[in-house]
Amino acid sequence: MSISFDSALGVHPYALDVRADRARILAGNLANVDTPGYLARDVDYKSILGRVAQQVAAGEQGASISQGAMSNDMQHPLYRIPYQVSMDGNTAELSVEQSKFASNATDFQTSLTFLNMKITGIAKAIEGR
Repeated sequence: MSISFDSALGVHPYALDVRADRARILAGNLANVDTPGYLARDVDYKSILGRVAQQVAAGEQGASISQGAMSNDMQHPLYRIPYQVSMDGNTAELSVEQSKFASNATDFQTSLTFLNMKITGIAKAIEGR
């Protein structure tokens, strides 16, 4: 009997990938918070993960999932509309970016915990405990 890691681990490995890529985008926003004319960017995590979940449920394999639902959105993040317009045209707001970065880091840890629990469960099943 063979095991499919895509079906066993579900959406969690892809969630980590998206969260890591989102952290890079948010870090770029934070680094450019004082750059005149910089336009803050972000990704729609829920829609990306929703498409990934549909592909995992349909039985698609890892490479096609990464190239399909995730790659286009991660390569072309959306521009964020600021809460308060800056005089120099910069749309990155320090408090907003810090909040989103911290929230993303917490969600990354949560996804990592779920993935760790799944792997531990698979290891116990293989060992027969």
